[in-house]
Amino acid sequence: MSVYKYKVRNPEGEILRDKIEGEDREAVAELLRRRGLLVIDVSEQGLREREMPSLFKGVRADDLVIFTWQLATMIEAGLPLVRSLGILADQTESAKLREIVEEVRKDIESGSSLSEALHSHEDVFGRLYVEMVRAGEVGGALDEVLLRVAAQLEKDQELKRKVRGAMTYPLFVLAFALAAALFMLVFIVPIFAGMYADLGGSLPLPTRIALGVSDILTGFGGLAMLILFIMVAFVFVRWTRTEAGRKAWGRLVLKIPLGIGGVVRKVALARCVRTLGALISSGVPILQALEIAATSSGNPVVEAALLRGRDAIRQGAPIHAPLEGEPVFPPMVTRMIAVGEETGNLDGMLSKIADFYESEVDNTVKSLTSIIEPVMILVVGAIVGAIIISMYLPMLRIFELIE
Repeated sequence: MSVYKYKVRNPEGEILRDKIEGEDREAVAELLRRRGLLVIDVSEQGLREREMPSLFKGVRADDLVIFTWQLATMIEAGLPLVRSLGILADQTESAKLREIVEEVRKDIESGSSLSEALHSHEDVFGRLYVEMVRAGEVGGALDEVLLRVAAQLEKDQELKRKVRGAMTYPLFVLAFALAAALFMLVFIVPIFAGMYADLGGSLPLPTRIALGVSDILTGFGGLAMLILFIMVAFVFVRWTRTEAGRKAWGRLVLKIPLGIGGVVRKVALARCVRTLGALISSGVPILQALEIAATSSGNPVVEAALLRGRDAIRQGAPIHAPLEGEPVFPPMVTRMIAVGEETGNLDGMLSKIADFYESEVDNTVKSLTSIIEPVMILVVGAIVGAIIISMYLPMLRIFELIE
């Protein structure tokens, strides 16, 4: 039995893709026809493709942004959609994106709309992308909507780069400090241990602690600690992927001190309000826009607050009313949303809120970086210095040890 990829059209006209086991292509095609599906393509999945981890087959966000800008520009210039996709499939450097764009082009040639073709690859483009394109098709402004999508993706990437860039240096310094300490405890301290063993006498407490830690790391204890660390990390990752774990971790992250929790909240607020503004300006229905904005926030607390607000809005309440009772939304946000609703410029007001919080994230991250950098240098100096001092401390009592 081999694994076959297939592309079919269901009775409702939707294009579906999946994988199935079968003896050969003809048997798989016949099985799909018996299910009432119109077979478009069936192909065997190669061994290399099955074994390659999905981590190495993804599409980078930067490639997706460039593709969206180029597609919007071509459509705005009057090029047919199918031809534009063909040109982009030929010139993109990402092999995975090239494959997806080619499949999207073939789906459109088979009679699907762009949003329907993108829906088959929602794991790559995301629901926000698909729904905004669908709204653009309905409103007859696909080029304008694609430009908004590209701008939204670019803003999101810029926000991620700011946070990632701020955390890179402290994490690098901390990793360097731990690596230096581990190297000294595993390779340098045992040399001193042999010297002090010949001298006899009573060693200072810091030296005994360093030697004890070195013995643990160089013996079976080091392997046991490594295995324990891997197990704890594995359990933690699995726990955060459960619904209860995701919610608990989302609440915990917002409470991290030193301003880190505040940055996380501002990032989530900026992402969700900018997404909501982009969806509303594209013509997506408000309830659907709230649901998409909630899932795009990246934080379960913000997501739950928006979903609770959606239920109240469905009953006829204005958008700002249910959000005023949510602690995660500051009063400034709800009041600006209220003004946007009163003036009929909700999408513009949401964009201003997002700009404000992105600026706040930038300023806060710079402040944190200026504080964390000297702290990390002190941490490195303290760790390495403590080990060196503990090793050379007995040298000050060398004559007492010899006696």
